[in-house]
Amino acid sequence: MFDDPMRLFIALCTITASVYLISTWSKLSGLFKYLPAVVWLYFVPMIFSTAGLLPSESPLYGALAKYTLPFALLLLTISTDIKAILSVGKQAFIAFLSGTFGVAFGVITAQLLFSSFLPEDGWQGLTLLAAAWIGGSANMLAMQQSLDVNPSVLSPLLVADTIVAYSWLGIVIAFSSFQKPMDRWLKADETALVKVEQSLTLEANTRKHNTVPSLAILIGFGLFFTYVCREIGEALPSIGDPTIISATTWTIIVVVSVGLLVSLTPVGKLSRSYGASNFAYVGLFLLLTTVGAQANLRSIFDAPIFMAAAITTIIVHITTMLIVARLFRLPSFFVAAGSMSNIGGAVSGPIAAAAYRPALAPIGALLGVAGYIVGIYVPLATGAILAQIAY
Repeated sequence: MFDDPMRLFIALCTITASVYLISTWSKLSGLFKYLPAVVWLYFVPMIFSTAGLLPSESPLYGALAKYTLPFALLLLTISTDIKAILSVGKQAFIAFLSGTFGVAFGVITAQLLFSSFLPEDGWQGLTLLAAAWIGGSANMLAMQQSLDVNPSVLSPLLVADTIVAYSWLGIVIAFSSFQKPMDRWLKADETALVKVEQSLTLEANTRKHNTVPSLAILIGFGLFFTYVCREIGEALPSIGDPTIISATTWTIIVVVSVGLLVSLTPVGKLSRSYGASNFAYVGLFLLLTTVGAQANLRSIFDAPIFMAAAITTIIVHITTMLIVARLFRLPSFFVAAGSMSNIGGAVSGPIAAAAYRPALAPIGALLGVAGYIVGIYVPLATGAILAQIAY
């Protein structure tokens, strides 16, 4: 039924629209209070995929990520108030790096715990996991080629990566309803964060009403510059042998860089006044439905050892982040955004940030891009440690 990408696209749009329509029903307000709409945007297509009602693989998923993600990131960054965001830069930086090293510590812990159960070259798989959960798929591919990883290791690792990472995204989003008790436990210092959020929210509340011309400008020029940025990214040379910075990575870097530069101009102010970020959220949430559709729960039994290793890594990762957050009194927003900017990169970072504090979604986007850079170096060092443990 959904072999046709257009039919599948319509189905995903219908799911997105239905979730938000149902979330407006007063009788179900209690349900959506504890499980926000973004949770259902992820879990509904996942359930449909597991039941066989939606395909877990489709060319549409890659096509949407190829164009919708840069489009959303461009509008997010163009509408970013850089001066306001920089005021919480220190907290964001600490949260992100704690998540990065949490992943590294996690795979090392998993190697120590499961070394007798993993195949002889299982350490290579865990190195790929570290690359995927810090730098993203481009860095994982680079490590795969560099280590010449056996396909028998790669296949179950990809299953574990997909299931655990996507499930963690759902859990992170679900916990957005419990920010206040989490922040009390963390003894969070929200002074700078609240100030920035109030400033951006006030700006959002004074936006002009969208008109047909403003909508046409945002969508038309947004898509045009997204296309231009993608062409630039594909024209730039790949870096590394094997490739570390690919055309996709270049595209994201160019999009965010252009968006940040434009945000400093009158065009950025105009974009904020017309709510360009709202269109970005629509794109991100549509991407979230594709992420859910690819997370088939039946695959969880295909790779038990690597699944256990991935779960262990996530546990160490979040434990590290919570300890650091408690020590530095970081709000739960930074725990969520910092975690998913590592685990999910530029796709999941802004989604998690928007679930906690919609006005601050650009922080998640910026941290996701940082993951591409840090992910070049940390997995290499982690792989060297894993190899020493294995042998």
